[in-house]
Formats: sequence, C-alpha cells, structure tokens
Amino acid sequence: MDIKSYEYCIREEHAEEFEKLYEMLIECNKKFNLTSVTEREEVYTKHFLDSVTGEKYLKNGADVCEIGSGGGFPSLPLKIIRSDLKFTLIESTGKKCGYLKSVAESFNFSDVRVLNIRAEEGARDGKLREKFDAAVARAVARLNTLCEYCLPFVKAGGVFVAYKGECGAELEEAKNAIEVLGGRLERVESFDINGEKRSLVVIKKVNITPGKYPRGRGLERKRPL
Repeated sequence: MDIKSYEYCIREEHAEEFEKLYEMLIECNKKFNLTSVTEREEVYTKHFLDSVTGEKYLKNGADVCEIGSGGGFPSLPLKIIRSDLKFTLIESTGKKCGYLKSVAESFNFSDVRVLNIRAEEGARDGKLREKFDAAVARAVARLNTLCEYCLPFVKAGGVFVAYKGECGAELEEAKNAIEVLGGRLERVESFDINGEKRSLVVIKKVNITPGKYPRGRGLERKRPL
C-alpha cells in the first residue's frame, strides 16, 4: 500500500477539509466522548490516514453503509477524498448522530444520511437490507460479530471492508460466520502506519444472508457464529 500517497491526499490535496474536520471533532469531543485520541498528529494518522486506506475497495459511485459510525471513521475521511461515494451512517447513540449530521451539513454532503438506529434493527428493514454496494466498519466488535452486523446490509456482489489491527486470531474464529452469512474472504491487506499494525479485511458477498440473521437480543456478541 502506498501510504505516502494517502498522506499527501489528506495533508496537501485536501488539507483545508481535513483541518476543518479536525477542528469540528475536537470541539464536539469537549461535550461528549467521540474519541480518546485528540492530539492533532495522532488524529491525522490514527483516524484520518487509517480511514482513507480502504477507498480502493469501493467502486466508483458506490452506495456505502457504515455500521457503528461513532465519530465518523472511516466514512467522513472517505467522503472527503471520494466525493463520488454515497454514505448511510448507522449509529445507535443520539448525540453522536447529532455530530455526524452537523459535519454532513457543514461540508454540504447532500448524499450522506445519518440513521439513529441499532445495526441489528436496520438490517431487518427492507429499505436497508441487502441494498448497499459496500459496508464498512472500524473498531466496533470482533470480526465474527461484526460480520453478522454488516453483511446483511450488503447486496450480492458487494463487499464488506473491516478495518482492523492484527487480526489473525479473529480471521480464524470468523470463518464460519463469513460462510453462514453469505460471504467469502477476498483478501487481507496488512500494513503499518507509524509502526502500528493495521489490516483491511475484504469480504465479498456471494450469497444472500439467511433471513434469521442478525439474531438480535445481543446474541451477535454473546454467542457469535
């Protein structure tokens, strides 16, 4: 992966937008917890740079669903560098949704919508289930649990991109979940950002997800597939 080209993208090509995003993040973080990472350089590397690395797995004009948006990573940095992408951000915490909406409005992101719902509820909504070209998620849950939250949103032929650190053990324990939910492991791209190990797990949606998933009632975490 050419990390330097992505660094140039956020620090030079889109420097003004990322500085604005940083300022909004820090200001809102004073009111409620969006991130424990607040030092400028760390935000740029651990949040902004990490977020944009997955863009090459999103096709042109892709309709993308982000699960557990939190502070908007990776969606907001991805949207800044890829204006062609459309995003639906799913977040269960109302205050975080308020922040996400304020960023979308401030940046005039007309094709970014924020839904204040739980992932397992959204995945059972016929307007959302298997309607997206891609799903992305970062720092939400272990991969086996995350697949049950995310794969139901992706249409057959689409992809789920999970942002992870070192993930060997998670990949092994997620094999069954990936298959049961209609996925196939496409590739794992591992790289370093300032000495920190990062991974992009790319799962292709090859079959329709059985209707009983996600199971809800917290079973995705309590008894992962």
